[in-house]
Amino acid sequence: MGTRLLRNAHSLRVLSRSYTTTISSPRHLLSIADLTPHELTTLVLSAHTHKSHVDPLPTQPLRGQTLALLFTKRSTRTRVSTEAALARLGAHPLFLSPGDIQLNVNETLRDTSTVISSMTSGIVARVDAHADVEEMAKWSSVPVLNALSDLAHPLQIIADFLTLYEVFGSSKQPSSTTAPSLGLEGLRLAWIGDTNNVLYDLALASTKLGCHLSIATPPGYTLPPRILEALHATTSSNLPTHTHDPLAALDHADVILTDTWISMGAESEKSRRLREFAGFQVTEELARKGGARNGWKFMHCLPRHAEEVNDEVFYGERSLVFPEAANRLWAAIAAVEGFVVRRGVLG
Repeated sequence: MGTRLLRNAHSLRVLSRSYTTTISSPRHLLSIADLTPHELTTLVLSAHTHKSHVDPLPTQPLRGQTLALLFTKRSTRTRVSTEAALARLGAHPLFLSPGDIQLNVNETLRDTSTVISSMTSGIVARVDAHADVEEMAKWSSVPVLNALSDLAHPLQIIADFLTLYEVFGSSKQPSSTTAPSLGLEGLRLAWIGDTNNVLYDLALASTKLGCHLSIATPPGYTLPPRILEALHATTSSNLPTHTHDPLAALDHADVILTDTWISMGAESEKSRRLREFAGFQVTEELARKGGARNGWKFMHCLPRHAEEVNDEVFYGERSLVFPEAANRLWAAIAAVEGFVVRRGVLG
């Protein structure tokens, strides 16, 4: 069975960082670590509200404003969902790729962030290194939303928990003494595959929302110390478990999740990784042998490759993949509204 992930966390940096401390400093969303359990719940419920009450003539609080989409990595779901979300909120999305601007040619990230933020109401950044989005946030005068980095993918996780809420959750209206809840406490999630940015934020969200997460990876694949530190700062109980046996992680699983085994930039490692991940493909047989619950569901943030999950599961009745992808729109609306319109005052 799995062993607790936090035993090796010492005096390491927490993922959520402090930036400038002036009164006018914007609030940024760089990781799920930046959110309290109440704030994460609020964002998911906000996404659900927007989805449930689609107005053909929506209020557009960002009408006449521009948000920059600074993407150094190609994208399908993130770009489409973000541009559609901004259009729905009335904003003009300004897409900036490395070929469009001077960044890393003869201009620093500090200077780029300072200039772009002086002309826009927010920055949505999809980058390689998490340090880059942190540097942008440090010098930006407007909110920065992380649309993907190597350590975090908060917009994906908001969409994932919206999907889980729709299938497994129940809305508990708060009284004067209780906070809103998604009703997902005790839900058992099993991650089968690589350790990556989606898993890191999934682990943080699971601990905040009371879900149990079991992680199965091949030997040698572990969570970075910085993520362990962030988990340790979140809770001292309900911590994820980690095993190298996928069957052990699947015991009583309600939801099985995976992602690509070969992320962008790691294509040269494909042959080695395929050997190391042998036996980790999600199938009905694997779930049955591992003891997953009869009604288990499957999630994948896409793009998918056949070695990660077979067609029977991916296209079958257990799959939540395409509703999960569609929910990226509502997650983006909730995040932009929460951090750009409401300036990070959530709930």
